Amino acid sequence: MAEIQRRKTPTVNIGQVRVGWAVPVVVQSMTNTDTADISGTIEQVAALALAGSEIVRVTVNNEEAAAAVPQIVEGLDKRGLRVPIVGDFHYNGHLLLKKFPETARALAKYRINPGNVSIGRKDDDNFRIMIECAIENKKPVRIGVNWGSLDQSLLTRMMDENSRQAHPLQARDVMMEAMVMSALNAAKSAEHYGLGHDQIILSAKVSGVRDLIDVYTNLAARCDYVLHLGLTEAGMGMKGLVASTAGLAPLLLAGIGDTIRVSLTPKPNGDRTEEVLAAQQVLQSLGIRSFMPQVTSCPGCGRTTSTYFQELAEQIQGYLRTSMPEWRKKYPGVEELKLAVMGCVVNGPGESKHANLGISLPGTFEEPKAPVYVDGKFTTTLHGDTIVAEFKQILDNYVESHYGQGAKSAELVEAR
Repeated sequence: MAEIQRRKTPTVNIGQVRVGWAVPVVVQSMTNTDTADISGTIEQVAALALAGSEIVRVTVNNEEAAAAVPQIVEGLDKRGLRVPIVGDFHYNGHLLLKKFPETARALAKYRINPGNVSIGRKDDDNFRIMIECAIENKKPVRIGVNWGSLDQSLLTRMMDENSRQAHPLQARDVMMEAMVMSALNAAKSAEHYGLGHDQIILSAKVSGVRDLIDVYTNLAARCDYVLHLGLTEAGMGMKGLVASTAGLAPLLLAGIGDTIRVSLTPKPNGDRTEEVLAAQQVLQSLGIRSFMPQVTSCPGCGRTTSTYFQELAEQIQGYLRTSMPEWRKKYPGVEELKLAVMGCVVNGPGESKHANLGISLPGTFEEPKAPVYVDGKFTTTLHGDTIVAEFKQILDNYVESHYGQGAKSAELVEAR
């Protein structure tokens, strides 16, 4: 697989997490709890962090939320979770950061929307105050432009200038340019006030896939700031997953993007960690990072009228997910493991041979046996009602022998 050449950017330190060209693309997420609900927010941040979110953003929209932030960070520390907490500010961030200095210190990063600071004013005092707080507390800042809250004075001026051109651009193209200009102008102002070039992250969030690709391609060509990627409102379920993947994949393959979020709309009372798993899967599917073992399974056809292979694939996928928190500690590198659970003889043996572990279940009218392949070699055949349990045991043995301490010792002896 050809290596992706990422654009060179500075490295930004966000708490104990580093983001930029020199490190792998970072996964992040955001809570949807009322931040003033300290225990509820701690629980959700913990769930997101344990699912693999390396940075978590929380809303800081009022005094109650601001006052809660230090207690949230402290509560997470007591659990041994050092995940960086980012404060999301709109409209009143300059007031909250000044009134709650402990919050300004506890947060790992501030997110500022240029369209929602200094609203209705001729100067940028509110923006300047937030940047000065960041400088004072040695915090990086994400300057996050959003087309739903774009600086209207900038957009109006650019639209007026465009209308006077002999060959005016389409309104959509002017808006895309306005987003890029808003981000770059705000970053320039932040540096003017003293914020370091390596303390700035930019984002330009839109909700359309083609718009996302165009605006970030343009932005990446005109600066070397660290970039945060993601659709601003990806949507729910299949729509959100497909749209996010379609938008992120071309950019990531072009080497654009240092940290990503998949902004899924959860079902009522749904699992917020789905957006973390989705972001991880995008990166793993592109071969950029590995987070957990991958299971290849066929879609089924007329040769696979039994649902047994589907049930096995689901059980193995679930088993991997529940095992990974412990495996990750004990078996470094296990996230690279590849499995194949196939439903008939057509592609079953071939796919199984390409995986570390593969099993080919019998299709309709095939002999009731399931050959198992280990590292491409036929090893055994499973029969009867104990196939799932036996295959899990083979999986456990493989993980222990290839990623455990015994495997490391064998490698050291071989190296000598």
